[in-house]
Amino acid sequence: MPPRNKAAKNNIQDGALPQQQDCYEGERLIHVLESIRRGIESARALAGNSLPEKVWLKQQFAIGVNDVTRVLERMAAIIDDGTTAQSPFVRLQAILLAADCNPKWLTKHLPTLAKSRKVRLIIVKDDKKGSLRLGELVKLKTAVAIGVKARGSAINQIMEEILDGDEPN
Repeated sequence: MPPRNKAAKNNIQDGALPQQQDCYEGERLIHVLESIRRGIESARALAGNSLPEKVWLKQQFAIGVNDVTRVLERMAAIIDDGTTAQSPFVRLQAILLAADCNPKWLTKHLPTLAKSRKVRLIIVKDDKKGSLRLGELVKLKTAVAIGVKARGSAINQIMEEILDGDEPN
């Protein structure tokens, strides 16, 4: 086996993640998740109940590590001058990532991939319950990663307020 680049490996393990990430825990986390939940409810009400809830949620979110990774990989990487090679069908506005994922290597590629696509990363830390809290948002038992699709809905408006630091009331 060839020797590994330990510097690169330690860089990921030490938490040297992209600067476009936010970490939410405690009261701040509860407030943000409640805001997102209210946004989901209002967007669902505005859209009407023509689709089953699970189908509607899949249109609004990329749910799970595989789905988030797939959407990110289909998005074109953004070059330093802000241009892209191609326009993707679906863009992610932000990624909610549970900090309690075990093993960690399941999600260690997401920060780098998100940074290359200029997608904000929100880390959810809640004493081994982050994945449970994310699962509640999308009506599942657990969810390690949720990508918020940019669709111009009430969910996107609330996420924009959260990302800008003006957390909604």
